[in-house]
Amino acid sequence: MNDRIHTVRRYARTAAICAFAVAAFAGQRAAHADELVVSAAASLTNAFRQMATAFEKTHADTKVVLNFGASDVLLQQIVNGAPADVFASADEKAMDKAVDAKAVLADTRRDFAANSLVMIVPADSTLPMRSVRETLALPQVKHVALGNPASVPAGRYAQAALQREGAWDIVSPKAVLAGNVRESLDYVARGEAEAGFVFGTDAAMMPQTVKVAAAVPTGTPVTYPIALVQGSKHAADAKAFAQFVLSKDGQAILARFGFRPVAQH
Repeated sequence: MNDRIHTVRRYARTAAICAFAVAAFAGQRAAHADELVVSAAASLTNAFRQMATAFEKTHADTKVVLNFGASDVLLQQIVNGAPADVFASADEKAMDKAVDAKAVLADTRRDFAANSLVMIVPADSTLPMRSVRETLALPQVKHVALGNPASVPAGRYAQAALQREGAWDIVSPKAVLAGNVRESLDYVARGEAEAGFVFGTDAAMMPQTVKVAAAVPTGTPVTYPIALVQGSKHAADAKAFAQFVLSKDGQAILARFGFRPVAQH
């Protein structure tokens, strides 16, 4: 019971932080209306920081402002009026919601990267490595970190994969729901969870503190779509940034951080 209370309190804290971030970001950006705002999934943090730097070198008059978070939270920011010009999400479902809400221009939507889902454990973990289901059922696994499936793509992928494996009922009582995928990574890295689910690129960020215990097959490919935000006041720059992400140079940056290319249709 104490573990469940701990989980609920942690989730409530995360939700409060996310709500505060929405308001804080909107207020902060109001003072810098001339900048190109790119709202991108948390798992893109390192790659898109380098992407923005490279883009600015060839677009001297453009300043890229990056806003990272859970894809659904970013979408809510956009829907609620926070300034944004480009939206890059970590799954198709979040972008589907953006299209349905008319928050983005549907005809500008393109898939630009692919990823994988993995189960991680602390680097010094001595858990016996069995199947995902058997490992998570071990009594010494008391906390399992994953993104909240209601708002975090990595969490949605993890829940769906665990349900297919018949392991969701095992994980659910142990779940530590995170506000984004990087938060799940941090829980495991700090030893606050004995196991967790993140994207492969996230696990690669902390090889000294976490290790991949298993690759987790997903029912649908882990793909990242990008689109221009409806009503952007910087449409030309937004289009140029999205094109750069899809370009040879942009794809090379993503590859350096472990992302894979996807076929364009």
